Amino acid sequence: MTDLHRLSIRELSEGLKTAQFSSRELTEHYLKRIAQIDPKVKSYVTVTAEQALAEANAADAALKAGNAHALAGIPLAHKDIFCTQGIKTTAGSKMLDNFISPYDATVVAKAKAAGLVTLGKVNMDEFAMGSTSENSYVGATSNPWALDHVPGGSSGGSAAAVAADLAPIATGTDTGGSIRQPASFCGLTGLKPTYGRVSRFGMIAYASSLDQGGPMARSAEDCAYLMNVIAGHDAKDSTSINKEVDDYVANLNGTAVKGLRIGIPKQYFNVTGLDADVKARVEESLKKLEDMGAILVEIDLNMTEAYVPTYYLIAPAEASSNLSRFDGVRYGYRCENPVDLMDLYKRSRSEGFGAEVQRRILIGTYALSAGYYDAYYVKAQKVRRLIQQDFLKAFENVDVIAAPSAPTTAYKIGANLSPTEMYLGDIYTLAVNLAGLPAINAPVGFDKDSLPVGLQLIGNYWSESQLLSIVHQYQQNTDWHTKRAAIAEENA
Repeated sequence: MTDLHRLSIRELSEGLKTAQFSSRELTEHYLKRIAQIDPKVKSYVTVTAEQALAEANAADAALKAGNAHALAGIPLAHKDIFCTQGIKTTAGSKMLDNFISPYDATVVAKAKAAGLVTLGKVNMDEFAMGSTSENSYVGATSNPWALDHVPGGSSGGSAAAVAADLAPIATGTDTGGSIRQPASFCGLTGLKPTYGRVSRFGMIAYASSLDQGGPMARSAEDCAYLMNVIAGHDAKDSTSINKEVDDYVANLNGTAVKGLRIGIPKQYFNVTGLDADVKARVEESLKKLEDMGAILVEIDLNMTEAYVPTYYLIAPAEASSNLSRFDGVRYGYRCENPVDLMDLYKRSRSEGFGAEVQRRILIGTYALSAGYYDAYYVKAQKVRRLIQQDFLKAFENVDVIAAPSAPTTAYKIGANLSPTEMYLGDIYTLAVNLAGLPAINAPVGFDKDSLPVGLQLIGNYWSESQLLSIVHQYQQNTDWHTKRAAIAEENA
């Protein structure tokens, strides 16, 4: 079959269970596409063909025996920030270019236990620091919709792999928008769950109080299937919340759009730099939801101007602490012929980390230093609480909050945005991580250059089912999520 990559997760599951095709055939189909198409997209860092075929054979045996999980035999790609036993895990960095993990991240272990087939590891901004996937030691990934544009970041490899039909689903991580923004740039659905909903064990840390793993796929339904596998409490992760997990697939029609109150923050639609096409497509999507019965309510989010400075104090401070472990001693990159221990530290870190990572370490170290800790870091944490309270006050009157996922569509590769310009591109996504809330991106159209535009819906704590349900019903009434880039239509 030449069109297996056009099937949804539900269709793939049904096809495997009714023996219309085997997991091995499906896996070989994707591996063939990766070999032929990915040299143009450059989404994969490591392709695990041998392991994938072995896992496919095991899934076929379980399917034949009738004791397989709903997703058994379906391929996926993992962001190269999740540790994978026996497979290189680089986090997009020279620092870890030789690191082979001795264990699996919980997300990876859960996917394996469900019988999902790992096609490989996909590219990302180094240590998840960036919005373009250009900050990777192995080089930039291209956006399947326009190969001279970025796919977004830091989960750009995950987004590009799914958008080019080189994997039906992928894992991503979101520290300040790193699932939602690349999903927006690549025309996908991407869910950032409530902080603590998906285990961070084995997920290489950038900013521990902000990082959260989640699914990336074409549709809300496909995301729901993967959420059913990866969500849940993990005793190995001290920030994991022991709270009952919904059946996200069963709840896809569980939220009534009719009567749903959608908050429209007036501050979000008056941001300098908001592209006119992005604004128009988002407003059209909100009108569609209104036609479906939703009620649009204008709200105030008065802390908007504090999002970027607060995030870019807290995240670098945590990065400075987390990345101190990469010292050239225990694992990872080590400089050649150090003259003493201090030289080993300095040169291993200077040579092993890229420019953006070094920039954020320096900012974070400065913010945590004795003379500035109270003036910067502590004050940022206080403002963070005010941002959270701003959202909670809004949720007293509305069910969800709507916004663009990004102020623009995808940038051109090599656009050479200044760090400040890049940071301001995260204006709509950062606050969700600061508050620990869930949020989802849905594709809602294209700009004048045929680049995808995304709508972001932000929910209250633990409202993943609600967000998935709203987007699923929107996708039953629109076809933006079914649109494919020309490169995805190529048959391998």
